[in-house]
Amino acid sequence: MRFMIIVKASQESEAGAMPEDSMVAAMAEFHEQLANAGALLDASGLQPSAKGWRIEYRDGEQLLTDGPFSEAKELIAGYTLIKVASREEALAWTQRFPNPGGPGGNAEIEVRQLFELEDFAPGEGIQRFRALGTV
Repeated sequence: MRFMIIVKASQESEAGAMPEDSMVAAMAEFHEQLANAGALLDASGLQPSAKGWRIEYRDGEQLLTDGPFSEAKELIAGYTLIKVASREEALAWTQRFPNPGGPGGNAEIEVRQLFELEDFAPGEGIQRFRALGTV
């Protein structure tokens, strides 16, 4: 089972502030533990939304918008992709995730399961994804 641990953006991260060295070290240690357990698929932080773009579809038209976007509470600052045997194991790893707000600070982390090809009905579209070998 694959899960994404999502770190919500803070006002500081949206303003472009980089994490302190102690947080970078804590994240490195956490990701090293995941890698040693064979559970780490990918991990990365994201630039602030001011450096991003959004494509919206309205009435059949594409609208491209430069960032910044909406409030920080709705944005993602980073993520970690893991592959584990169960929901319980994903939650156990997530509970070990270093607090992005620092010791005693406020932050929000979300964990969500990724779709697997088996979740979809058989069909040509799913066969095309299987052929890509991306999932």
